[in-house]
Amino acid sequence: MSIYVAAVTRYFEAWNAVGVDAVAKAVAVAWSEDGTYTDPLADVRGHEEIAAVIRAAQEQFPGFGFRLVGEVDGNHHIARFGWELVSTADGLAPVAGSDVVTLAEDGRITSVLGFLDRIPEA
Repeated sequence: MSIYVAAVTRYFEAWNAVGVDAVAKAVAVAWSEDGTYTDPLADVRGHEEIAAVIRAAQEQFPGFGFRLVGEVDGNHHIARFGWELVSTADGLAPVAGSDVVTLAEDGRITSVLGFLDRIPEA
């Protein structure tokens, strides 16, 4: 497994973790301590704030999970990938996006720049 795929795997494990403690633990494994997460809806730094964004998304979309779309592409210390937020009930994916992550020497994420490519109508 490449360092890029490993980092993205840990990223999805954090987004799909169940429970406050599991999210916190998965975030600590996936992100460096001063890691950042930025998308159109959030701009946060550190494990606590990143975990709060993940829990908020989980509360907004109960019964959904994140999955990789396509392949992870990486070079140097940067990776990019697509994702969908998928309903466990019917498999529909109302939200999709793409992210670019930078990695520290230890393979943990130092920053995420997220883009929303498909969102539900209000």
